[in-house]
Amino acid sequence: MSTIANIIWIIFGGLVTAIGWCVAGLVFCITIIGIPLGRQCFKMASLTLAPFGKSIVYGGGAPSLIANIFWLNLAGLPMAISYALLGAVYCITVIGIPIGLQCFKMAKLSLLPFGAQVV
Repeated sequence: MSTIANIIWIIFGGLVTAIGWCVAGLVFCITIIGIPLGRQCFKMASLTLAPFGKSIVYGGGAPSLIANIFWLNLAGLPMAISYALLGAVYCITVIGIPIGLQCFKMAKLSLLPFGAQVV
């Protein structure tokens, strides 16, 4: 079932958002300081292509907290708002609720990606 849901996800916006994450990752990788942020963008792009059947485990420590603060100010907040708005649009219909819930999961992850692991 998750395979079918992932295919539907890709068709209805997963590919577009994954491309957006890749573009953000390339922008961050222009500078040496931005490479850790760019790596998180690429991790998010790969997760965005197939979010069904995966869960996120949060952890980390002080380095992750510091990196998440920078991430939140540079890119996390606008992307989280975009995911939340998209999730709300999908949740308008009964058929779109599972996709909307995945958007909400991605919104939470896009706020604080450092220290998070995809399981």
